[in-house]
Amino acid sequence: MNDKNRLEGTTTVGLKCKNGVVFATEQRATMGNLIAHKGAQKIFKIDDHIGATIAGGVGDAQSLMKYISAEVALYGLRNGERISVESAATLTANILHSSRFYPFYVQTLLGGVDNKGPALFSLDPAGGVMADNVVSTGSGSPVAYGVLEDRYEEDMDVEEGIDVAIRAIQSAMERDAFSGNGVLVAVVTEEGFRSLPEEEVKSRLRK
Repeated sequence: MNDKNRLEGTTTVGLKCKNGVVFATEQRATMGNLIAHKGAQKIFKIDDHIGATIAGGVGDAQSLMKYISAEVALYGLRNGERISVESAATLTANILHSSRFYPFYVQTLLGGVDNKGPALFSLDPAGGVMADNVVSTGSGSPVAYGVLEDRYEEDMDVEEGIDVAIRAIQSAMERDAFSGNGVLVAVVTEEGFRSLPEEEVKSRLRK
């Protein structure tokens, strides 16, 4: 993959639930009108209690995820405790802002669970950071938001959130030509970060 491979056609979704955070994306990476990859990884484990999604340039996105993961690990070593989700979002925002004149071409959702409970943040390439309960990025996001606005509820649990997130991504794939090739889902709860097996996602899609 190179800098010409883009994830701007991406659809990503993040949901803050009462007992955790749900992330979902599709798997298509495009290069102009060409489908460059059909199995792009767009959800990343940052730490046991934090996950993130990416949309944008593949190289920038992968570099940013490695950068954040390393800084979060260093924080734990230096301080003897895990970083809060809000502090990890602030750290990411500072990284992005410091590179604003030669920016990471990427939009990120970052969330997880700490001693304050679940938290979800969206970040833009210039380092802007916003706390959100529900958010979608990418070209398929207008379609995804149609589902999210209709079905998301603040008091839903992670199991309910998974089904809503999958439906939002599936709807986006049906209408957005730059989104497709399957659904990835991950959740973060007090038990930690977990990626859903492909068969479980397919089973939920068949419901």
